Amino acid sequence: MGQDEPVPNAHAQLLNLLNRIQGKSAQPAATPPPTFEKPDYAGLMGKLMTLSGLDPQPRGYAFENFLKQVFGAFGLLPRGGFRTTGEQIDGSFVLAGETYLLEAKWQNAQTPAADLYAFQGKLRARANWARGLFVSYSGFTQDGLTAYGRGGSVVCMDGLDLHDALLGEIPLSHVLEQKVRRSVETGEVFARVRDL
Repeated sequence: MGQDEPVPNAHAQLLNLLNRIQGKSAQPAATPPPTFEKPDYAGLMGKLMTLSGLDPQPRGYAFENFLKQVFGAFGLLPRGGFRTTGEQIDGSFVLAGETYLLEAKWQNAQTPAADLYAFQGKLRARANWARGLFVSYSGFTQDGLTAYGRGGSVVCMDGLDLHDALLGEIPLSHVLEQKVRRSVETGEVFARVRDL
């Protein structure tokens, strides 16, 4: 008693796991209160802007590392990229007691439907409750978002969303919770931060 939990919201996470094992729906766990200091929004924005001067391949890896740092600044327990048999995962994080896989791209062109389908395929190869966040700095083609449609387990974010969240000093955990909620309520995989 009186000690900090080594796993935030551990009791709720355990109950959700037991519900899943028993075939019941998981109850959304509230995000535990932040146990971190206010993030350095200006510093994070400066690091994001610095990435734009890099060549494409190193920029992609640096963007993954930047996202890991941002997720960590907001207490989302990030892990860096990892490989499984035949595929690369750019990382993972925990939001409201749920683990999300990360796909991160910073390329000149907007992300098409094929990339969204490929990431959804990675999620389907896992537990049926697997979820993912696809961060495409350049955004997504409208045709791609339309073709990808509804009913997947991917939520999308672009570079403008990152800028808006950091400039507005909006906690990333709050942004992601609102994006997930909008996706569940409307079926939209992409809603801009400024529209939430």
